[in-house]
Amino acid sequence: MPAPLFVTIVLDGAGVGDAPDADAYGDAGADTLGHVIRQQRPALPNLTRWGLGHLVDGLPAAGPPEASWGRLTERAAGKDSTTGHWALAGLVLETPFPTYPDGFPPDVVDAFCRKAGVEGILSNAPASGTAVIAALGEEHQRTGQPIVYTSADSVFQVAAHVDTIPLDALYRMCQIARDEVMVGEHAVGRVIARPFAGEPGAYERLSAKRKDLSLLPHAPTLLDDLQDAGVRTVCVGKIAALFGGAGVDEEIKTAGNADGIQKTLDAIRAVTEADVPTFIWTNLVDFDELYGHRNDPAGYAAALEEVDAALPAFEAALPDGAVLLLTADHGNDPTYPGTDHTRERVPILLFRKGETAGQDLGTAGTFADHAARVAGHFGRSAHRPGENRG
Repeated sequence: MPAPLFVTIVLDGAGVGDAPDADAYGDAGADTLGHVIRQQRPALPNLTRWGLGHLVDGLPAAGPPEASWGRLTERAAGKDSTTGHWALAGLVLETPFPTYPDGFPPDVVDAFCRKAGVEGILSNAPASGTAVIAALGEEHQRTGQPIVYTSADSVFQVAAHVDTIPLDALYRMCQIARDEVMVGEHAVGRVIARPFAGEPGAYERLSAKRKDLSLLPHAPTLLDDLQDAGVRTVCVGKIAALFGGAGVDEEIKTAGNADGIQKTLDAIRAVTEADVPTFIWTNLVDFDELYGHRNDPAGYAAALEEVDAALPAFEAALPDGAVLLLTADHGNDPTYPGTDHTRERVPILLFRKGETAGQDLGTAGTFADHAARVAGHFGRSAHRPGENRG
């Protein structure tokens, strides 16, 4: 028998309907995949074959599905990527990370300017990244002041043109913000460097050079547990950054969904040859960054078709007994008012190589069940919240 392999791919922001507490977040009625699929009618034969139609109205509920299907509910306080991924790793936040709907207070701004060595900042408000760069990019280039903004999530984001503030300098000021400014009561989930290039009216964010500086988890997670058990942990995309590198054996950076899909396939093939127990955890960020936040359901639908087209290659690459699980970390409905994340349940589609029919995993599970399920695959019992429900 080949060494155990479990692969989780997070379709970032791909929720499947509002969570029971969506009202408290202002997200009643959000349904990312449902709205995209019903409005755009993407061709998703493989996801349908796996059972997505049992989770989303608008696709045939083909049966029996070849993968197991279900929904997970977030119990942690918050709907950002860090909160979601930590919960998927069994670390459930009871208190949400701080957010700044009115911008950062004067003491934070003053401390950042003083420690980072800048005369001032631009924006200091919740904003869409593309919009704030378009609006303030020219002034930023003229004054040299970085664009500092936030969102509905717990983030301190610094945008700078690479010809005005070079990458190394941008990364350095973000590290200062992480280590010396956004601490204590202001310990946000992530400090994010957002470099961009181009000319006024045609600025372009350099997503491949984005850098996320996450708050380190305050307790061990699934990744640490697996390492302790001798399971190799490989993180593709932004996963490693969300955990500050804790519990990660190998980080593979990506430039968008297509690159993430290919690098995950490459990692599966490499692991199969090495025959070492391995957990591969991938995040496909384009769903969230390019289509959810930008209210682009057509782009979202095309990205779903891209994943769908890749499923046969994944099925072929997996060794017998290996698992591929598709899920999400929160919602980000591109048809919903606003440009922020939405509080939704997330899907589970679990394909096990060698099995021909899946089972209904229900809706009772929480994000932490993912951690229990992965641990169970490697013969470990998760000592965290969550159950291995099938």
